[in-house]
Amino acid sequence: MMITVTVTAERGNGVWVLESENGAVSQVRTLAAVDDEMREAVAYLAGVDEDQVTMELHVVTPASYDQAMREAERFRAEADRANAASAAALRRAAKSLVGAGISYRDAARIMGVSYQRVAQLVQ
Repeated sequence: MMITVTVTAERGNGVWVLESENGAVSQVRTLAAVDDEMREAVAYLAGVDEDQVTMELHVVTPASYDQAMREAERFRAEADRANAASAAALRRAAKSLVGAGISYRDAARIMGVSYQRVAQLVQ
């Protein structure tokens, strides 16, 4: 019987304090050691073999980190939208040059890209 247990890690006095939802507790110096440290205790308390335990790690982070990450995600989404808009504008620019009878090579020179890129943009 496989069981999945959430392990919460919170920083305290130079170590990560660990607690599982089934009551296992421990501490580690790095998050890389969580699985090895907690698997045996979780399995013992649950009455199963260690290989039947999977763990989901929940790390308690400072509010300032959470805020900065939300901001970073917002900026990343804005950048994705700006990149898509830029790509669409480049396609329109290439099509307008070629549509005006300008060769791919000349359009490439004007746009500062390769003629192969102009061909990609036009298609």
